[in-house]
Amino acid sequence: MANSQQPACGPCGAKGLCGGKGLLTLKDGAWASNPLAIQMLGICSALAVTNRLENSLVMGGALIFVCIGSNLLVSLLRKCTPHRIRMIAEVAIIATFVILFDQFLKAYYWEMSKQLGPYVGLIITNCIVMGRAEAFALQNPPILSIVDGIANGLGYAVVLAIIGFFRELLGSGQIFGRTVLSDQWYTSNQIMILAPGAFFALGIVIAIFNAIKGPEPEEKK
Repeated sequence: MANSQQPACGPCGAKGLCGGKGLLTLKDGAWASNPLAIQMLGICSALAVTNRLENSLVMGGALIFVCIGSNLLVSLLRKCTPHRIRMIAEVAIIATFVILFDQFLKAYYWEMSKQLGPYVGLIITNCIVMGRAEAFALQNPPILSIVDGIANGLGYAVVLAIIGFFRELLGSGQIFGRTVLSDQWYTSNQIMILAPGAFFALGIVIAIFNAIKGPEPEEKK
């Protein structure tokens, strides 16, 4: 996984967050190694919940919250966690934050909780969260791990929001339940709110990301 290890934070006098490494970590997670558009991780939930922009934003927020919390706690405990049980500890930490967010939704946003169904709970098995905890937070200090959690969560959430926006707009002519494309001149494209529409939208977003990012430099032999 790209940029899985970062040196510890630089001295206090170094410029930028963690001696400039914070900005590099942020750019890498949100753009250069975007977990969904570049690394193709977490696709299941991206296809399942993006039929509406509101669903996409809530799922993106859930992943940001879980990534930040789990990265922070894994990083804080990294020196006292026995290596042989590290993955069990990581799963337990991730599950704790997922349950907290799920209970928050059920308490204050019941309708959204019903719409997302089991997909919030499935964040426990999301390879983005587990991957960042194992490959980054376990080997880096807390502040840098928080930045990594923000970057990867935000990168995932932005892609989800883009897909959700266009699927809802083209599929129903609405955004957040408000009509944007009037049915007097626009015929709703029902395929966009069905499963095939998710594949089409995700494929287009991935193609655009890769076109803007450009080809990877060839590795030296």
